[in-house]
Amino acid sequence: MKQQQPQQTKSITPRGDDFAAWYQDVVLQGDMAEPAEVVKGCMVIKPNGYAVWERLQAELDRRFKATGHKNVYFPLFIPESFLKKEAEHVEGFSPELAVVTHAGGKKLEEAYVVRPTSETIIGHFFSRWIQSYRDLPMLLNQWANVVRWELRTRMFLRTSEFLWQEGHTAHATQQEAYEEAVKMLHVYGDVAENVMAMPVIRGVKTRAEKFAGADRSFCIEAMMQNGLALQAGTSHELGQNFGKAFDVTYQSKEGKLEFVWQTSWGVSTRLIGGLIMTHSDDNGLVLPPALAPTKVVIVPILRKDTDVEQLLGKVNAVAADLNAAGIATEVDDRTEHSPGAKFFHWETRGVPVVLEIGPRDLAANTCVLKRRDLGTKEPASLDGIVATIQGSLDRMQTELLEAGRARLAANTVVANSIGEVEEILSQATAEKGGGKFVMAHIKDDPACDARVKEFKASVRCIPLEDRFDGPGKCIVTGEPVEKRAVIAKSY
Repeated sequence: MKQQQPQQTKSITPRGDDFAAWYQDVVLQGDMAEPAEVVKGCMVIKPNGYAVWERLQAELDRRFKATGHKNVYFPLFIPESFLKKEAEHVEGFSPELAVVTHAGGKKLEEAYVVRPTSETIIGHFFSRWIQSYRDLPMLLNQWANVVRWELRTRMFLRTSEFLWQEGHTAHATQQEAYEEAVKMLHVYGDVAENVMAMPVIRGVKTRAEKFAGADRSFCIEAMMQNGLALQAGTSHELGQNFGKAFDVTYQSKEGKLEFVWQTSWGVSTRLIGGLIMTHSDDNGLVLPPALAPTKVVIVPILRKDTDVEQLLGKVNAVAADLNAAGIATEVDDRTEHSPGAKFFHWETRGVPVVLEIGPRDLAANTCVLKRRDLGTKEPASLDGIVATIQGSLDRMQTELLEAGRARLAANTVVANSIGEVEEILSQATAEKGGGKFVMAHIKDDPACDARVKEFKASVRCIPLEDRFDGPGKCIVTGEPVEKRAVIAKSY
């Protein structure tokens, strides 16, 4: 018997009722992805979702190449012994590993780990490729899939398999590696804010929260509409840890044999989850114009007395003008659906602008323009429609970022005691919201992180730029601290 296909619901759970259910509904109704029930913890990314990922890829890839990085591809399978060479690294990843022990009908002499990240196998090849200071810096990036066996999954935010990019670089000095890690963090911040319209805080992770095997980790943290934090990208200063583990050495200008200094950095399809939770509303998906695969849909209003050929001729001419100007436009001329059904369809899929053209509009050389984020309709002349649409798209992109920044500012508060922090965050949940970014002085000490985790929050980052009032006393130990950190509940 043929298995019944998953059905989309006709309504979306309001954000205020259950944010987690709302998110799931928006993903499904927006035709972004669906759970892959036959493979535990995985998802199927559908065309509308993958098209957004392709646009994100293009924006990131262009910036990577502009900063001198080249794309490569390394094996999906990594010898288990490679992970054991860097003790902190293997300890950090052990609970999430998927391990292959049999292949070709036989037990393998050595088990392979399905790639959770590639520092180890890339370290192995760095040791073969790097001999002299002339080979440095080596700046590589890989677009790939990775597997981390997650117990609790949520589409785009956390799945057992996901898509990402991982940059890996090797340098002659610690200073060069530090500059690389921070530079790539700012690349991520640029894409988050100027492409995704998602404001972020750039910061350094505490020692307890850093990447396993790194000396120091940097991150961008975004606030979702429910006030919870989302780590949207990370960049790691790996020091010489992997260089020593894999004997990645080079001969310096002075003729000495030195270990390289490395970095790694990555963002994933988790960005799409952040995009959804930053902008979407109770009517469904909202996509910023910079990432929308289709920026404009034109819906012709066909009535019984309509001169269909004349109307569709005009509609297709407008669409051709918009497409020629680089504004991706579709015409929804399906006759089996009502205009209302079409509007609902494109609204739930996040198309930034819908144009409505009927017989009266044709006679007046006008249209009705609806911007997805505002939800209001306004008349517009078809004369100069390309400039009108481009202006609407530009304003939408800007105003989505401004709305995100206003939300971040309104929900960022200061606390001067651990009790205050706990009280502020006690009501925050993924389902009901109520989250805040709490700025507090806290020492970078695993014991202080552990105290915050007692009420299911975490120190998200210590901002690179002081966002408030400078030095103060740690809310846990009372010791001097240089600046406030971000404490929040998170995904």
